[in-house]
Formats: sequence, C-alpha cells, structure tokens
Amino acid sequence: MCASFTGVVAERLHTGQSWVSGRSRCNSCSAYLDGRDLIPILSWLLWTGKCRQCRARVPGAYALSELSLAIAFAAAYHLFGFSLVLPFFLVALIVLLFIVLYDLRHMIVPTGSSTLLLVLSVIVAVLRAPALQALGLVFLVAGAIAIFFFLLHVCSRGRAMGLGDAPVALALSLLVGTQAIAGLMFSFWVGALYGIVVLSTRRGGPRMGIEVPFVPFLAIGFLLALFTAWNPFALVL
Repeated sequence: MCASFTGVVAERLHTGQSWVSGRSRCNSCSAYLDGRDLIPILSWLLWTGKCRQCRARVPGAYALSELSLAIAFAAAYHLFGFSLVLPFFLVALIVLLFIVLYDLRHMIVPTGSSTLLLVLSVIVAVLRAPALQALGLVFLVAGAIAIFFFLLHVCSRGRAMGLGDAPVALALSLLVGTQAIAGLMFSFWVGALYGIVVLSTRRGGPRMGIEVPFVPFLAIGFLLALFTAWNPFALVL
C-alpha cells in the first residue's frame, strides 16, 4: 500500500488534484476503484493489466513500483534486521520512490523531497557508522560525488545532468555508506545499458537526443550496490 499511495502523490502533486482526500479513480473512465482494484500487484495481474470496468490499459509501472518497493523492504530487513536503522531506511526508500516516480512523470526533482531524503540519509549514515573516522570518510566520499554531479550540470549547462540530481546523489551516497563509489559505477552502467537498448530498438534506427531522467538509474545503482555488496572493481580487474 505504501507504493500505491506514493504513486498517487507523485501523480497528483502540483497538478491541482488532491492526494489527501477523495477516492481512487480510473484515469480513463473516471470510475471509482474498490478493494478488488487496489490490491498491490495482485489486482494488476488479476485484471491482466487493464481497468476492470472499461478495460483500458493500466500502466505496468504501477505494479512494478509496488513490486520494487516490496523487494527493497525485504532486502532492507535482511540487511538491518529489527534495528534502529531500519525504520529510517524504510522511510527513505518511500521518499526515494516518490522522487523516482515524480522525476519520470515531470522530469524534475522536488526540492522538499530531496531535502527530506538527505535528512533521512544523514540519520542512517550516523546510525550505521562504527566510528567517527568512518563517518567522516562516508561524508567525504558523498560530498565528492555530489560535487561531481554539480560540475556535470554546470559544465554541460544542464544538458548532461539536471541540478536536482546532485542532492539525490549526495543523499544516496550517505544512505549506502561505504558502497557509494560502487553505487555510482552501477548507476552509469545501468544508464548506459538502457541507452543502448533504447537507441537500438527505437523506430527509425539509432538517433541521439534522448532526454531521460537519471534519478531512476541512481536509485537502482546505489541500492544494487548496497544490497548485493558486489564490488564492481573486482569485475573490472
């Protein structure tokens, strides 16, 4: 349910629609949705990815976001167990999902959400740090990564990277701690793989000039590095 509600907020925020009150409706026929339509993942599978009433196609992104958050929650519990870190990390995952969905829909990162993610990431970093020296190193690496993204934005005049990516990269670096550099590498690898697939499969053949939000790749890369603890440098070597 967390992912479903997060998706509603990301879809309706700053559009004039209320996400606080009112029942869920089908975007195609405006019919009200009841309990049969709102079971995470299962409803989408049960009605074969279509509205139960008008049979209009329901984007698979809804079910994918619900599945992704469920997997991330399970992985977080496996990694942290019932600890003080866990609740802050879970809330950070929800905020991160909102940022990803909002960026995919509007191609912008809301300042308030990235600030909240940064605050939660600082708390997680402090709670996870075994010593003050280790915490200092985590902040140093995170700061360097954030500066790297900021310089990418400035040097490309916003064409290569959006300004909102820098605070998200900073927050994710703090969130994953010692896996920050690995997360950065994974992010660019996943982004490059996506670009290759899009360029090779789009109509009319490969053409440059595709504008794609980078925050989803950051989220995938950094969380993949954290949950798998896979060292990309070993693969390179």
